[in-house]
Amino acid sequence: MSAATEEATINPDGTFEVPPMDDADAAGSGDDDSGSGDAGEEFAEGAEEAIPKGTDPAFYLAFGFIAMVAIYIFMYRRNKKKRLMREAFFIDMDGDKFNIKLPGAVDEYYDVKDKCLAAGWEPGQTIDPAQAAANGPHRVLAQALMKRCIADIPLVTHIQKESAGMNKLYSQSMCSVKQWKTYQAAEQLVSSEVEEVRAEADEIEPGWSQAIWRQAMQYHNMLKNRHEMEAKAREQAAMQKLKMEEEAKKPKLTPEQQADKMAEELIKAEEREKASKGSFKGAGMKKGFLDGKKEAKK
Repeated sequence: MSAATEEATINPDGTFEVPPMDDADAAGSGDDDSGSGDAGEEFAEGAEEAIPKGTDPAFYLAFGFIAMVAIYIFMYRRNKKKRLMREAFFIDMDGDKFNIKLPGAVDEYYDVKDKCLAAGWEPGQTIDPAQAAANGPHRVLAQALMKRCIADIPLVTHIQKESAGMNKLYSQSMCSVKQWKTYQAAEQLVSSEVEEVRAEADEIEPGWSQAIWRQAMQYHNMLKNRHEMEAKAREQAAMQKLKMEEEAKKPKLTPEQQADKMAEELIKAEEREKASKGSFKGAGMKKGFLDGKKEAKK
């Protein structure tokens, strides 16, 4: 309240009269009201700034959609790459790996067997191999069967080697239908051949079926080692021949040039010998070393 404001007049009956407010007090009161209004507006603006605005949910939806598309593209490319690799693997396997055929020794055996039957040989005859003639039907047929069995060894070892892997691939559904059928056909072909060879062995010599495949494996390894040694010998002979040809291409020395070369080599040998003797002398004891010891003893 302003100092210029007059006090209220109290009447005898208890009532009082308030004097009118002058212009200066009215103006001051108005200024106070406007100041409080400005402060309220500033407070409201500060409160609005302090309260964070809410993020639009559409942003989260768009971000999630982009992330899902990126993950889908990544997984699709990854699975496609794996599928292409698997198909390439099956294509490689579906080649000629199991498209096998029996060796020509099989047909040769049956040709020999027909000739032996025509010559009077009968299946199941008990003949001592040691007493059988070298060119007799029994010996000739036994040799033909052994030749057939040796020729079958690579096929048998190939199927045995691939059997475990193919069964594992088939159990894990990682083998194509074409590959599995091709393998089964090859395995059946080889199994039938093994049993047929055993049956033929018992016809030639009863009980031979228990040992023929073991004998064939031994002969096969012997022949393989022999072929490897022969190939190595041929390679060494070829290298020796090439070396001789290179020596022959070199210009030949005349007798005088050969004599000069020999003399030069002798001179170099003497120089090396002298150098070695000189180095040996230089490595001896120092002069007076023993004399010093003798004087010390005295």
